[in-house]
Amino acid sequence: MKTKWNLDGTHSGINFAVRHMVVSKVRGRFAALSGTLELDDTDLARSTIDVTIDASSIDTGTAQRDDHLRSADFFDVAKFPTLRYQSKRIEKLGKDRFRVIGDLTIRDVTREVPLDVEYGGRGKDPWGNERAGFSASAAIDRKDFGLQWNQVLETGGVLVGDKVDIDLDIQAVKAAAVAAA
Repeated sequence: MKTKWNLDGTHSGINFAVRHMVVSKVRGRFAALSGTLELDDTDLARSTIDVTIDASSIDTGTAQRDDHLRSADFFDVAKFPTLRYQSKRIEKLGKDRFRVIGDLTIRDVTREVPLDVEYGGRGKDPWGNERAGFSASAAIDRKDFGLQWNQVLETGGVLVGDKVDIDLDIQAVKAAAVAAA
């Protein structure tokens, strides 16, 4: 039996890292996300995930860089205000390890992206809500999603790397059961 869980945006996070000037990494996060999980109580591999990320909530700690990332050079949040991830299938890799295969949409481009997921378990919070936790990671090539902007450095290489490492920490709250009328 599947049960609905709502993503807890306050206790969840999407973080990323990308090479800067070849020699270091810039790290950032998306501060606003929402979504639902339909968790199968007997086999998590039969579950589904649908997450929406507010593209304008990007935060690298530098306002000028964040504004550039929101511009048409990158996410173009005026035209494409959200990013979305929808699972297509889930493969069980071990006791608490899974690979979620899903479609990631950035701007107007959708590509299949696998997430390596670790299930952290379930528990009740002090207010009686049941919670479940997951951590996940993936890597994408930003150019696959139309994020092409770059600058060539006079010393060789480019200003912004193509590979983006993504780490997710997800906490979900079991939706309250609705009594049949």
